[in-house]
Amino acid sequence: MPGSPLRASAVKDETRRSGGTKNEGMKKTIRKHHSDPNPKRNRFKLKHGNVVRWYFVDLLSLVILLVFVVIIAAIVLSHIKVIPEYKRLVVFRLGKIVGVKGPGLVFLVPIIDRGVWVDLREMVLDIPPQTCITKDNAPVNIDLLIYMKVFDPELAVKSVENFIMASTGIAVTTLRAIVGDLLLDDVLARRDYINQALRAKLDEVTDRWGIKITSVEIKEIKPPAEVQEAMIKQMAAERSKRAMILEAEGKKQSAILEAEGYREARIKKAEGDMQAAILEAEGRKKAMLELDEAAKALSPNTMLLMYYDTLKKIAESPASKILIPLEISKFLARLEEFLGGK
Repeated sequence: MPGSPLRASAVKDETRRSGGTKNEGMKKTIRKHHSDPNPKRNRFKLKHGNVVRWYFVDLLSLVILLVFVVIIAAIVLSHIKVIPEYKRLVVFRLGKIVGVKGPGLVFLVPIIDRGVWVDLREMVLDIPPQTCITKDNAPVNIDLLIYMKVFDPELAVKSVENFIMASTGIAVTTLRAIVGDLLLDDVLARRDYINQALRAKLDEVTDRWGIKITSVEIKEIKPPAEVQEAMIKQMAAERSKRAMILEAEGKKQSAILEAEGYREARIKKAEGDMQAAILEAEGRKKAMLELDEAAKALSPNTMLLMYYDTLKKIAESPASKILIPLEISKFLARLEEFLGGK
């Protein structure tokens, strides 16, 4: 019956469990239950709906809790830093530097701490070609390499906004100032001086940024096309001049060597002739001595026979001859003695 006390009490219990008559959905349910002639089926439906509703609420709470836990874990893990040996982490806490961390494992307080990475390895800046005006108003294009490294990470972060850009700008302006004090020939010939001067001035400026300029190397110096053509002509003239000088030196050296060789040859020949004459004279002397010794050993009759034999050989010759015998000379000698005695 619609007005029975049992049905009314069941509806009140269900209303109390579901939060009272404030819920519009429950009001519809109560009106439906009042109109339903079967109260047991109504109680079953109410109980089954509450279980499903509580199960859905618990599942939603669990999902929200898991999402919250994952977010917290991600935030914590993102603030755990592993710093390698060649890097450092400058830590800011509420905008104030609290130190330089690394190497190793570092934990940053979420939301409060912020880290800035600084690489301590030596880096290379490739400066693009720069047009510089020399002291004699000749434009040249110069490109160079700058090697630098960070020695103070804290200064590199707080003293300059971008130390790479700042170093590049200082390098370009300093290069133009140095080249402007040199003549074109000096710029082309004194690369080492430009490298050293540029490195010293850059190092002086970047020292307050915690940057050390280790080296500066000029890659290429390119003068204007007109200057290049003049240099090519000058090089060709210098090579021709050196070739002519070398040729003249060669001819001179050849003539000197030839004269020295001729002199040496004549000296050697004269020494040889002198030695030969000496030897020949000594040989004749020795032969004469031997003839003299042999003549002393000969008797007068032997000498007379040899004399006659010589006269015979002379007489056999077809030429005209006048012979004066040896006896006539002896006769004349005796005649001279006779006349002298008178």
